[in-house]
Amino acid sequence: MPLSAAELREHFAYSAWASQRLVQAAAALTEAELQRDFQTADRSVLGTLVHTFAADRVWLARFRNLPNPPYSTPEDHRIAVLVEQWPALYREWDEWFAAQDDSSLTADLHYRDMKGNAWSNPVWKLALHIVNHATHHRGQVSGFLRTMGHTPPVLDLVAYYRGK
Repeated sequence: MPLSAAELREHFAYSAWASQRLVQAAAALTEAELQRDFQTADRSVLGTLVHTFAADRVWLARFRNLPNPPYSTPEDHRIAVLVEQWPALYREWDEWFAAQDDSSLTADLHYRDMKGNAWSNPVWKLALHIVNHATHHRGQVSGFLRTMGHTPPVLDLVAYYRGK
């Protein structure tokens, strides 16, 4: 059963809230802590956050029927860029969602992945994928913070609901 436009907007608002909280926590780390290699696909706190930010940016381009932008740039690998540009990216998502309704989100989106392979999926399912992808990687970063002796911020969806 497709989610409504209102429900998807709410999930993206949660994702923006949680990502912002985690980036703020990461901004308090030393450069060595940001770059510490945890032997995961994206290596570090910073690498994992950049991966998530870059994916959010690529998906927005796809939802706007634009070509895939470069996945990430060397400039993206600075915490200050995430602090400044990720909230702006979520504002762009808000603008995109404002133009959507329940029926537009059930349409298929035809897109190409970063390797050029063609795919097609309902927009609402892809939107949920984007939120889930970010949640997965925020969980990794929270674990990295704990491993380094830091307490990560509370990022649970229910905490977001309680704070509203």
